[in-house]
Amino acid sequence: MVLKFFIFSIFFILGCNTSENVKKHFSLNKKQIEKTIDRWNIIIKHASIQYNVDEKLIKSIIYVESAGNTFARSSSNAIGLMQIKPSAAGLDIYRLIGKKGEPSIQELYNPQININIGASYIHLLQKRNLFGIKNKEIMRYATIVSYVNGASALLKIFAKNQDTAIKIINSITVKKFFQYVNKHPAKQASHYLEKVIKIYKLI
Repeated sequence: MVLKFFIFSIFFILGCNTSENVKKHFSLNKKQIEKTIDRWNIIIKHASIQYNVDEKLIKSIIYVESAGNTFARSSSNAIGLMQIKPSAAGLDIYRLIGKKGEPSIQELYNPQININIGASYIHLLQKRNLFGIKNKEIMRYATIVSYVNGASALLKIFAKNQDTAIKIINSITVKKFFQYVNKHPAKQASHYLEKVIKIYKLI
């Protein structure tokens, strides 16, 4: 028991990098990407089916967010493989399933719980905040930006009102959508989008 605790402690200390540190090892090598996320394939597949979310999108977000480090933790308290914030996405999903409070840090270090919450949150974004976007490619890109920066922040780029924003998005091309996002003050959102898209196209 003591040995088990000691091993876990070592993994915890070594693995508890911030998301920012993990991203320094970001690679666009297809074999490296597959090797990094291979161990989570079954969980990802199940979550993809359960929440009707693109499997490749889940994998891409995991790779960009944590590089497959289950103990990744950012300075803003985003936790685990999909960098779930307990008081944001975690809270939203707990409310959705009728649970009180928010997931604990220990729960979010669990790959299955983390991926399930992440996939459920993607589903929530698409079916509630971004519902009505017709172009599948733009929906994917809008989801990615919303995942990192919040759906309300994305929609406000286009209009103050959600319905109006969706109408504008439906009237523009993919290229124009990128131009809108690039003009937004939160530049990290467009950089994040570019990274996830690159990974998505590789896997």
